[in-house]
Amino acid sequence: MRPDDAGGMGFASCSWPIWRTDDFTHCFQQDYLKVLLPLAIVSLSFLQLAAQNIIRAVKLKSGRGYERIGDIPTTLSPPTHTELPQEEEPVSESDSEEELTINGGRLALAKTTTKGSIVQADIPPGQTLSVLVEEFAVAGLVAINAAALATGAYGREWGGISAIAGLTVWVYVLILTSLRLFLGNTQWRVPRIWNHTAAIYSFQWLFMTVIFRSVLVTPSSQLTQALVIVEFALTSLLFGMAICTRKGNKTILLEWEDGIEPGRENLASLLSHYTFAWVDSVVYSGWKEPLDIKRVWNLLPKDKAAAVLASYRLFRKTTSLSFHLVKYFKGLLLAQALWAVLGGIFTFAPTLLLRAILRYVEDPGMAPRNVLWLYVILLPVTDIFRSVCDGQALWIGRKICINIRAILVGEIYAKALRRKAAAGKDSNLGADKKKGDDADGTKGGIVAKVKRLLGLGKDPKSNQTAADGAIGGADGKDKTVDSDEQANMGTIINLMSVDSFKVSEVTAYLHFLVASAPTQLLVSIVLLYQVMGLSAIPGFIVMALLLPVNIAFGKGFNSSQKRIMAATDKRIHTTNEILQNIRIIKYFAWEHRFANIVDEKRRAELKALRFRFMIWAAAVAVWNTVPILITFFSFFIYTVVEKKPLYPSVAFTAISLFMLLRYPLDQLGDMIAHVQESRVSIDRIEEFLSEEETEKFAQLGVDNVDETGNRVIGFKNATFIWGSKTTVADDGSMAFRLLDLDLDFKMGKLNVITGPTGSGKTSMLMALLGEMTIMQGRVYLPGGRSREDVRPDPETGLAETCAYVAQQAWLVNANIKDNILFSAPFDEQRYRDVIVACALERDLEILDNGDETLVGEKGITLSGGQKQRISLARAVYSNSKHLLMDDCLSAVDSHTGQWIFNNCIMGPLMRHRTCILVSHNIALCVPSADYAITMANGRVTGQGTPRELVAAGKLPEDAAVQKSAPGSAHISRVPSRVPSSVGEESGATLVNEADGDQPKTSNGAAKKKEPKKQDAMEESKATGAVKWPVMKLYLRSMGSWWFWIVASVVFGTQQLSGVASSLWIKEWSNQYTTEETAKIEFNMNSHSYSVQSLSPTYFASIANYVKGNATTPSGPEMPEVDVTYYLTVLAVIGIAGALAALFRDLWIFLGSLTASWKLHDGLMSAVTGAKFKFFDVTPLGQMMNRFSKDLEAVDQEVAPVAIGVMSCALGIIVTVILIAYITPAFLIAGVFITLAYVFLGQFYLYASRDLKRLESVERSPLFQQFGETLSGVTTIRAYGDERRFIRDNLARINTQLRPFIYLWAANRWLSFRTDCLGDTVAFFAGVFVITSLGKIDAGSAGISLSYAIGFADNILWLVRLYALNEQNMNSVERIKEYLDVEQEAAAVVEKNRPAENWPARGTVEFINYSTRYREDLEPVLHDLTFKIEAREKVGIVGRTGAGKSSLTLAIFRALEADEGKILIDDVDIGLIGLRDLRESITIVPQEPTLFMGTLRTNLDPFDLYTDEQIFAALRRVHLVQPDERTADTGTPLLPEATTAADTVAASQDQDQDQEPSGPASITNKNIFLDLSSPVTESGNNLSQGQRQLLCLARALLKNPTVLVMDEATASIDYATDSAIQETIRELTSTIITIAHRLQTIADYDKVLVLDKGRIVEYGHPWELLRKSGGSFRSMCDMSGDHAALEAAAKKAWKKTQLVDVDDEDEGEGEEGASASASASASASAPSGAAEGS
Repeated sequence: MRPDDAGGMGFASCSWPIWRTDDFTHCFQQDYLKVLLPLAIVSLSFLQLAAQNIIRAVKLKSGRGYERIGDIPTTLSPPTHTELPQEEEPVSESDSEEELTINGGRLALAKTTTKGSIVQADIPPGQTLSVLVEEFAVAGLVAINAAALATGAYGREWGGISAIAGLTVWVYVLILTSLRLFLGNTQWRVPRIWNHTAAIYSFQWLFMTVIFRSVLVTPSSQLTQALVIVEFALTSLLFGMAICTRKGNKTILLEWEDGIEPGRENLASLLSHYTFAWVDSVVYSGWKEPLDIKRVWNLLPKDKAAAVLASYRLFRKTTSLSFHLVKYFKGLLLAQALWAVLGGIFTFAPTLLLRAILRYVEDPGMAPRNVLWLYVILLPVTDIFRSVCDGQALWIGRKICINIRAILVGEIYAKALRRKAAAGKDSNLGADKKKGDDADGTKGGIVAKVKRLLGLGKDPKSNQTAADGAIGGADGKDKTVDSDEQANMGTIINLMSVDSFKVSEVTAYLHFLVASAPTQLLVSIVLLYQVMGLSAIPGFIVMALLLPVNIAFGKGFNSSQKRIMAATDKRIHTTNEILQNIRIIKYFAWEHRFANIVDEKRRAELKALRFRFMIWAAAVAVWNTVPILITFFSFFIYTVVEKKPLYPSVAFTAISLFMLLRYPLDQLGDMIAHVQESRVSIDRIEEFLSEEETEKFAQLGVDNVDETGNRVIGFKNATFIWGSKTTVADDGSMAFRLLDLDLDFKMGKLNVITGPTGSGKTSMLMALLGEMTIMQGRVYLPGGRSREDVRPDPETGLAETCAYVAQQAWLVNANIKDNILFSAPFDEQRYRDVIVACALERDLEILDNGDETLVGEKGITLSGGQKQRISLARAVYSNSKHLLMDDCLSAVDSHTGQWIFNNCIMGPLMRHRTCILVSHNIALCVPSADYAITMANGRVTGQGTPRELVAAGKLPEDAAVQKSAPGSAHISRVPSRVPSSVGEESGATLVNEADGDQPKTSNGAAKKKEPKKQDAMEESKATGAVKWPVMKLYLRSMGSWWFWIVASVVFGTQQLSGVASSLWIKEWSNQYTTEETAKIEFNMNSHSYSVQSLSPTYFASIANYVKGNATTPSGPEMPEVDVTYYLTVLAVIGIAGALAALFRDLWIFLGSLTASWKLHDGLMSAVTGAKFKFFDVTPLGQMMNRFSKDLEAVDQEVAPVAIGVMSCALGIIVTVILIAYITPAFLIAGVFITLAYVFLGQFYLYASRDLKRLESVERSPLFQQFGETLSGVTTIRAYGDERRFIRDNLARINTQLRPFIYLWAANRWLSFRTDCLGDTVAFFAGVFVITSLGKIDAGSAGISLSYAIGFADNILWLVRLYALNEQNMNSVERIKEYLDVEQEAAAVVEKNRPAENWPARGTVEFINYSTRYREDLEPVLHDLTFKIEAREKVGIVGRTGAGKSSLTLAIFRALEADEGKILIDDVDIGLIGLRDLRESITIVPQEPTLFMGTLRTNLDPFDLYTDEQIFAALRRVHLVQPDERTADTGTPLLPEATTAADTVAASQDQDQDQEPSGPASITNKNIFLDLSSPVTESGNNLSQGQRQLLCLARALLKNPTVLVMDEATASIDYATDSAIQETIRELTSTIITIAHRLQTIADYDKVLVLDKGRIVEYGHPWELLRKSGGSFRSMCDMSGDHAALEAAAKKAWKKTQLVDVDDEDEGEGEEGASASASASASASAPSGAAEGS
């Protein structure tokens, strides 16, 4: 029965080869395909099921299957606060659906889960029907096999065995399908049977296909044929059903979360998975109309951040982070590698098939025609299979990528919430490792390098030990070294935005390194050896040498990338500071100076970039020359050394394989570099994750119960320090400390903390909250538990938690209502009461959208006072029993402060609640307090009731007297309305009276009644294709017309060299065909992953390849071909092409660098020159996005991608021309194929463009929330609200990953479809070869085929790169948006330059001046006319929103005049340049603005002053006391105080104080004595008051003639304030002060009262006070401080009467001044209205 087998060999011992001419041997078919392989598969399946069920049974027996791991009693450590909130348990959707069985029945419709989500059970169509059909089909197969056994149709001898085997297999399958049918919905069902049946069907179908073809091709008996055909039909039906019905054929729960459509991926069939057909609907909906984030599907439940993190955290971490992640993802990584190996093997299928086809074409007689058709059909089939494998490997990679991103971002965020609040140094993450790398050549070889890598050895470049950054790293590093280092905000945001992206990106392509490149290398080496024998070895050697070269290039890329990153970091940091402080920079006219600093940083960055481009071009050039080298050497050895004839067959096979070999090698080099790069990133992340965490929870414990069992709030002999306990600065001083605190705050009462600026009041609150490091003692406060775990007391509704009002209000970027509720349940009545008590009612009436108004980033749309009141309202509204308030009355004017104190802090809302209040306003707060504390320099100097403190002389006399001010102390209920005078904001402001010194662009225009929640800050997303002007902008920036002419010439040359080499090889190979049959050559082009270098057709062209006849002609018949001649010309062509490519790259890169420089320059000047209102409505994050992400794209992406697009396009044109020239018939098919491509490309472009845009837009909220959290981490922790923020963060991660993953799905969708189309091209080319056998000459046919195969790749890359190019142009488009921003007036007007010494006198005159914020708004200043004489001091007062800040803006021309003008020294300021104006006058703004650096760089950024001048300025603002010696004069004995009042006190008891104090008394050092003292980001290491004083010192340094002060001393204690006022009175300049504290201006020369933008009163304060019913007088009455103010004003007025206004009598004037000053000082110290913002 086995005619083709020799003798009666045993079972399954078939002779080799198993393929004979046109079919497999009968033996192989019978023994292997019918018996051994099917039985092996079935037994595997059986074993697996058995094992699985045994394990399951054991688990159920032990009955512990459901215990939650998290229910161990939780110890109180930080992680519990940042763990995943419980209700976030994801809707499960695992394969073993045990969770879905409820007492026997399957769950029909599942529960609703997280808020706003609906769960729907989705049942696959025909769920039971399909199983029935399967059942019948399998029964039919059993019957067929039984029939075959009975009739012996498969042969007598061994046929019986195959029939029995078939019977066994199908009976087994029948059992499985029956189990699925009958037990599918019961509790006894066996999980995952579907996978088994599907697998068996697939393999059986493969085996049957072979047998079926064999039956058709080789004749056999009628019966056998019939049986086989029926069996094949049934198997095909089963196989089709298995791959076309939903995977697992099971019900799936779809969760609609907040109306977002669930992803459809898990509803897909196998076929749809492998071909990405499930993406069709995404692509289609993107094509129909532009996608927005609402229409992008949700992630699968198992890919959502919460689910991923939850499962990741159950996985114990034992190794370093990188290995830990690899272990965690091992399953997915393995699957990815398997697919990649398969794909790698199938890459070579087309090569081998073409070889076979051409062998056949040469000698058609060697086999029947059907074999040729088989080959031509297999050509597309195998390639589609390869495409599926590659697609799956990459898709799994993307899945890992989003999971890793969720894990890293989630972990970094959770860590950020647990960080220490340190005022320590910034650590440089990953620095020690980098240093180690750089220094390896310099220091003592390997050992030293390893030591340095481990952080043990010293590093030559660093004076600290390398272990600096590696806090808490493993390896038992010395933790004491400097554990005070921390990553700063910029670094953390970088970790999240850059590093986590890098790590996740690399995982998506890991399989190239691990699986696909090695496989391809192996296969091609084996094949090469078969073709060329030993001569292949030089080729291998060159290849092997190429690997280290590639790795070196990779490392070069890496280091250049690092240089670029470092340079970019510096530039972005500077840019960030400039934009944060843009107002001060514009006021001081420093734009051009700062722009120069940025330009310098930008130059360094572009230099690094140029280096990288050089490496890139060099790498491409090497890559292009290598094949030429290899071909040359191998052939040289083959012909010259081995003396073998070089047949074209050998030559072209070899060339083709060498071409293929280059890809894996290139990928290896590339990937090794990438992996190293991401290793650096992952180490940085790990280092951050192992930084010290806050000790808050350890310090506060679960409850605030002391040893006696009583609840207390306070300290027991505690000492605290900022940073770490052991840190000592270089000069031997330590960080600020709170010393020997022993306090017991009164619970349920008002406790007030007072003390001079910088005495440690805020630090005390921080210590209470557990944010400082405790050195000894204990602290008690109920803040250790998470807010969600604490149940409120049912009687009072209050919970034992804390609320905290920071000195600098911290708000979330949401609307006002959300900020006040802070996610507490909404209670209408309580909410109303809180708003009234906090005087927010008027503000909400004025704001367009009321409490729906968006606060904007960092509360940018509100004034300082509004922010503070909202922050206060949040604390009062919360159900916390204990409130800590840090100077929350400083930013409101006096009557509002009074109202808030009476109605809110003393009001009914605070009943039974502890209030610990830090305040300077002694007169207002202390008398009502139950307990008061005075502080100085980190120590408590007095504590007790106000009366006790007054008695002890710690407080002024009247502090104990409760004034009967308007509104008596305790009020029983909240008034229903706020009196109109309180907290009033005028209607003409948008971003209402934004921060005082910001222009208030108003939405008054938008008086729309329906409150539409439009975010003024919303980032716009461009839609549709990128417009031509954008392209033009970029192309024009690259170079002028001659640049482009050169470029096109170079591109043309490079492309032509490819065609030339093709034609040359055709010539050469045709030399051989003179005597022999025409031979055809073809070429094979591998599917490249990186087309960055040059178009595939270029290699395609060389790799033509022919296999000689089976009998090679012997010597004499061989045509004499001058091999050297042909080889040399080929090499010349190749080298010319490579040079052209090198020049092309360099040329384009040159242009791209030019464009980068021009665009950044334009962007910088456009943004810094923009009007003030631009900064009000544009969040910082959005501007930074342009400067970081978009510029990076312009710098690094645009050029290479553009090169790719152009080469691909040229390549396609060349291909089409060549093929059409050779086989015109191809054009017909070509037209259709091209149409299909255009159609595909259209679909893909629309969807991918939108998804990409969404992905970059959705990144902003994630970054913005990150920055927000980092700045508010103490507030979040004080509220105990970490979990909620984590939840929010996870939601944002999901939102950002959604467009990202579907964008990649669309990419895979496209590449599969272009592969299919490309395969049709190859298929048709093959068909034309068959049809025109013997009509066309061999060489031409070879070129035609080879280009046809390269075609698919070119098209795929053209579409992909074109899309990428559009996306990059999207960055250019976003930059262009900012280039067109409305600009301010010119900096210098040459024809109108004022005199050098202007303004010499300093008169300021307003003449009929009006102005408004925008054309469509009401004016904010109406018709002002007044004059300020030279050297007058004028106070400007008025309610909030009266236009006070607008007035200052007008003087600086931040607002331009509508009508009228302003004259300074008789020069119309509207006519001169802005720089001339702003450099000549000076402002001290409301918000103190500082830069990162030192004291010196802040006071004098451009080195214009000497140290003496700077210290003089610091003394004038009392940051340095007159008796303090400045730096470098030995060790000064520092008096404890840093304020005037204490200096006075100190001088009185000088005797006891100044004796050399021994080491016993520890004090904190005055940092202002050293100009090199560091100032951290926005001055966070200084107190608010110190910052204001520093800004004042900066202004005084300029010695201005006109000085504008906007609330400049709001956060300073009264004593220091009066001392500073003293200084200001001594100044000889004109001073315009906007004040909330009326004391500051009571003795000025004039007071200007504004209301609603008009002048109400203008005159001397004493005159205004005497005016009955005057505005100023009523203000003074409101402040409850009338007498003191009157005294001060009267005194000043008397003085003006005594002394002539002329300066004849200066001495007397000064005495008078000093007398009046001391009087006013004594008057103003105790008294105190409210404080200014």
